[in-house]
Amino acid sequence: MKNMRVICYLTSLVGILMICIGLVIQNDSAQNMHKTTNVSSFDIKNMAASSNMIVKETETSKEETDNLFFKEVEMETAPASVIVPPRVEVYDGLTLEELTDKLNRNLGSDIVAGKGALIATESLNKGVDPYITVAIILHETGCGTKCSNLARYCYNFGGQKGKPSCNGGAFRQFDTVDEGLVGMIDNLSRNYFALGLNTPETIGPKYCEGNEWAGHISWFVNKIKNS
Repeated sequence: MKNMRVICYLTSLVGILMICIGLVIQNDSAQNMHKTTNVSSFDIKNMAASSNMIVKETETSKEETDNLFFKEVEMETAPASVIVPPRVEVYDGLTLEELTDKLNRNLGSDIVAGKGALIATESLNKGVDPYITVAIILHETGCGTKCSNLARYCYNFGGQKGKPSCNGGAFRQFDTVDEGLVGMIDNLSRNYFALGLNTPETIGPKYCEGNEWAGHISWFVNKIKNS
């Protein structure tokens, strides 16, 4: 009986001790929970999800709880790569567009106005100097101001002879402005440039009688180049 009382007493004592220990632990936990936790701002840089993503740091939203705040990181799609085509020079250090503009500046406002693209393309494709082509047009027809009747009514821009005849004369008739220009360039290509006659001085003796023709063509060529 005495032993049983001792055991009960010890058991009660152990229980009381356990309760006290639990209270102490609970009190420490509560104190720790009331401590302020400071979190410094996150400085996130140079992070990329892929080569097509850019990380942009913003502060569009800020949440503060005591001393706690975060910086929001916004992801945005990178702009698509811009491919710049290489510069393609076709003649005299000029692109086809630049050459076309230069020729158009010299073709006046009459029936060959705006035909620079056609002249440039046909001349280059057939191995003819486009400056010489336009120079001959300007000299033979006067189209820098007002085109001659041969150019206006028979679309003959190079003083070419042959059939079909223009109004029964020796000069050739063409049906359209474009046909006349292409026919002129074909003539220069086959009968001059293909034979190595590719300057006003070498073209002149075969193209036209007299010694002044080459000088006039050279003058127009220089004018076109410097325009």
